[in-house]
Amino acid sequence: MTHGDISEDCLYLNIWTPAGAAGEKHPVFFWMYGGGNTEGSAAVPVYDGERLAKKGLVVVTINYRLGVFGFFTHPELTKESDTSGNYGLLDQLAALEWVKDNITAFGGDPARVTIAGQSAGAADAHTLVASPLAKGLFARAIEESGSNFVNNMRTLAEQEIDGVRFAEAKGAHSVAELRAMSAQDLSKPVTGGAPLRFGPVVDGHFLTAPPNEIFAQGKQNDVPELTGCNKDDLGGGVPHPNTTVDAFTKMAHQRYGEMAEAFLKLYSGESNAQAGDSQNDSARDQLRTSMYLWALNRAKTAKSEVWTYYWDHTLPGPDADQYGAFHTSEVPYVFDSLAKSQRPFTDADRKIADMMSSYWVNFASTGDPNGKGLPHWPSASEARGMTMELGDTNKPIPIAGNSAKEAFFREFLPKPRAAQRP
Repeated sequence: MTHGDISEDCLYLNIWTPAGAAGEKHPVFFWMYGGGNTEGSAAVPVYDGERLAKKGLVVVTINYRLGVFGFFTHPELTKESDTSGNYGLLDQLAALEWVKDNITAFGGDPARVTIAGQSAGAADAHTLVASPLAKGLFARAIEESGSNFVNNMRTLAEQEIDGVRFAEAKGAHSVAELRAMSAQDLSKPVTGGAPLRFGPVVDGHFLTAPPNEIFAQGKQNDVPELTGCNKDDLGGGVPHPNTTVDAFTKMAHQRYGEMAEAFLKLYSGESNAQAGDSQNDSARDQLRTSMYLWALNRAKTAKSEVWTYYWDHTLPGPDADQYGAFHTSEVPYVFDSLAKSQRPFTDADRKIADMMSSYWVNFASTGDPNGKGLPHWPSASEARGMTMELGDTNKPIPIAGNSAKEAFFREFLPKPRAAQRP
């Protein structure tokens, strides 16, 4: 999503502060937008930090390079610098270094910086937690809709193949010829053949291994983390009107392979309506279980705590029944920025926004989301096998619909990706 003009001259950040003078020591909330690392902007209205600043945070929202400009890899580029790609992550790192050096002038405390992001921004936060280059630049991390047990990060060598294909599709025979093209021509999608998409890679520089492996090795930046997922992160609401029994059964065999029959015993689809409900229920159980397995993997080596959540609130509006608690729907509540949206919010929505933003402010301030007047949110170690449901229902709930469904995904998710038949 873009707002305003688009330009290569994009590396700016925005700051909101509650401070009356330089030298005050307020906690810092450092926000990285989502958008698949292919689109996004700090100018999105709901990222407005005014309300969080009124609650005591110095809010920093940043821009970083995206798509081919932020993550392009190519053997020639690697030869020039011993690595290529991850430029957008290096932008985030540079912004964190700027905050460390300058945020005291805005009343911020460089020792209490919380990195936070949603979707791709959450995945990028994970890479920062895993990166040795980010050591000492932040004290805590928040990842919204971006924590899962499955690793799908490519190596530099794997993504370089797409870099060569991209150059060929653009009619370029070298990096020099790519550099001679305009930004507009470079950013045009490549048509025909398999899609070409560039994202973070294990490059041996910013990342020495995928984040989950780095956690397993105990080599991460060990900071408190707050992470969660949305009820309809995997797409849309109830019902799925186009889901049929045949389509649901076919999906089960394609995705779960030899485990398909076990899956269909847990999630039946005897009618089209039931198949649609089972599609939603299984997606939600998989999301929560994957997040829980991520937390268990983290707990093997981390000394700091993690808090997990499951967002269940549907944004009001004419599309509410279609999309439910969709991907990104928690963001305006976290920022308490409902006034920046045209949706028909009610007092109930404003109450939820006050609660959500208070949890986030508490975590950024102390490393613990709990505080006066808020429902108690147990950490993952305090309430094993549970996650905090937030929005309409504010209490701990089991990870999956029942123990058998949790057991199914605990067996399925660690399988090699090729066996998962995505």
